[in-house]
Amino acid sequence: MQNSFIIFQKLLVLFGFMFIGYLSYKKEWITDHTESQLSGLVLNIFNPALIISGVVGSSENGNWTMVLINLLLAVILFAILIFISPLFVRILRIPKNERNIYSVMLIFSNLGFMGIPIIEELYGKGAIIYVVLYSFVYSIIFYSYGIYLFEKEKALQTGEKAKIKFEWKKMINPGIAASLIAMVIFLFQIKVPAPAVSFVDYLGNSCIPLSMILTGVSVAKLPLIEVFKDKKMYFFTFLKMLVIPIIAAVLIRNFHLDPVLSGIMVLMFGMPNGSMAVMMSIDYGLDSSICSRGIVLTTLLSIITLPIVAYLI
Repeated sequence: MQNSFIIFQKLLVLFGFMFIGYLSYKKEWITDHTESQLSGLVLNIFNPALIISGVVGSSENGNWTMVLINLLLAVILFAILIFISPLFVRILRIPKNERNIYSVMLIFSNLGFMGIPIIEELYGKGAIIYVVLYSFVYSIIFYSYGIYLFEKEKALQTGEKAKIKFEWKKMINPGIAASLIAMVIFLFQIKVPAPAVSFVDYLGNSCIPLSMILTGVSVAKLPLIEVFKDKKMYFFTFLKMLVIPIIAAVLIRNFHLDPVLSGIMVLMFGMPNGSMAVMMSIDYGLDSSICSRGIVLTTLLSIITLPIVAYLI
């Protein structure tokens, strides 16, 4: 029960930032151009700093066993989601021309911008490294299997043959670089000078408010009536953010894992949709409205679903 209350309080703070973003866009304090510039700062500077800040000031010892177990759990999580996604879209009776998009939304959640503050609140700053590992695996799978799903979706709409490709170049980005640096610092217990620790702390602390403000901007851009009358998206949210995490929580208990690692894994199952699906839909010239509605609805309903999931860990 305590975990649920802690997460609910944290979500209220995050939703406060979202409201600021919503209001700022409606008042034209943030424009589409400003949003694009802020997104660039978050993705390329503040988020990498947040990842590194989770380890440079941490008193946690570099535990190779815990890292390897957590890395394995991250791989298992994505393998399960990939395996069940074909069944998932059929249960929801998703039209064939939307199944790949719904699969992407199921598999690739908001592990970083929502996951990091929630995990830090529950387990302390030292647990950020474990979320970083999930994000690392996320990036590898997104730029391989995720790209394949988008290629399939584009092929359905154009009649062309889907290309199977691995986007190596897109994997070389500040987020991946920061994840690798964080893992090296954590595992080898590298001492970072105090000014550098303060520097990345200040930058990293800017990431969560800005990222949630940008989420609020996304909410402001959509006609909310369209979001709330999308019945399929309600069923999607119910299965993705309640049924699957609850089943995962029950099953994970049988393996007697470290409570921090098992708790993080269950919460990762229950995170709302991530923004990468929207950006990639636009990049492929596909309709991004489904992904946008998914982000808005799952994020808004997470204030109900995540405390329920947290109660089980």
